[in-house]
Amino acid sequence: MTSETDTKKGPADFETAAASSPQTVAEFDSHNQVWSHKLQHRLHQTPALVPLIVLVLSIAIFGILLGSKFFSPFAMTLILQQVQIVGIVAAAQSLVILTAGIDLSVGAIMVLSSVVMGQVTFRYGLPAEIAVLCGLICGTICGYINGFLVAVVKLPPFIVTLGMWQIVLATNFLYSANETIRSQDISANAPLLQFFGNKVNIGGAIFTYGVIFMVLLVIVLAYALRQTAWGRHVYAVGDDPEAAQLSGVQVKKTLISVYMISGLICAFAGWAMIGRIGSISPTTGQLANIESITAVVIGGISLFGGRGSILGSLFGALIVGVFTLGLRLLGADAQWTYLLIGLLIIAAVAVDQWIRKVSV
Repeated sequence: MTSETDTKKGPADFETAAASSPQTVAEFDSHNQVWSHKLQHRLHQTPALVPLIVLVLSIAIFGILLGSKFFSPFAMTLILQQVQIVGIVAAAQSLVILTAGIDLSVGAIMVLSSVVMGQVTFRYGLPAEIAVLCGLICGTICGYINGFLVAVVKLPPFIVTLGMWQIVLATNFLYSANETIRSQDISANAPLLQFFGNKVNIGGAIFTYGVIFMVLLVIVLAYALRQTAWGRHVYAVGDDPEAAQLSGVQVKKTLISVYMISGLICAFAGWAMIGRIGSISPTTGQLANIESITAVVIGGISLFGGRGSILGSLFGALIVGVFTLGLRLLGADAQWTYLLIGLLIIAAVAVDQWIRKVSV
């Protein structure tokens, strides 16, 4: 009986029912969106926000404690000059960590590239331009080997770069015969090798070309990662390589390109290191791998890959520089610097784990 009645209903009955139905769109209950969840989402969308806040607070605290002694143009530019090498290497490390990898060989590649530049000039007598080119090629080849072993041979990045670190380190000492090329000889015969150490006055503040290069490098990489297909592929591979492969991303080529660019950036860091210290020594910069990882972690780039901003790695390097100089000006023991940086590393990883809960 009911079915017969329903079949006899005309269009007017349906129009009447539709007119009396709710017109609003269904909404999910948002009672659980408390301030902590909103903060998580904000930090998840802007990974560089946390290190930026820490950097501003640390500058403010040391500024209050030290006054104009800390806020002087000399102190501010000194921080930039001190972190330029770490900042450049951290940019290389950031690319690798964004793919859920890690590169323990960045410091050794940097030093070997600088040694190659020096040896090509002073042992073989070739022009400094060719020496610089050979050093850049050396770093790129080392990066390619890392990328090939990780992407094609499918070896773990930690093991590959740990082995490469030892190989490059040994090659560095054997090739250079553990000899240092003096600053006076470089400035007299190959001043191009010290190019990044040249200074320029901008608004009363003294900057080196190495600092300017570091800032420009971070800006270029930030644009490439956010605005190009290659950058989106880097994030996709770090987030889920299998899903990226199914989406049409060439995972192997992306990984190899990342490690090659990382090696090239390390070679530039080796060139900048010559300008920073003046001489070429096979024993300098050996801790750049640890320092770069420290800057990246404090900078908010996730060690699990696929999340973070390369601007954060620059902020992380600056945070370390601010703490180092601030505590030194306060007359504190150098061990306090390591203690505070260690606490920052643990806190940064804890914050990263908390932020990652948003996407789970």
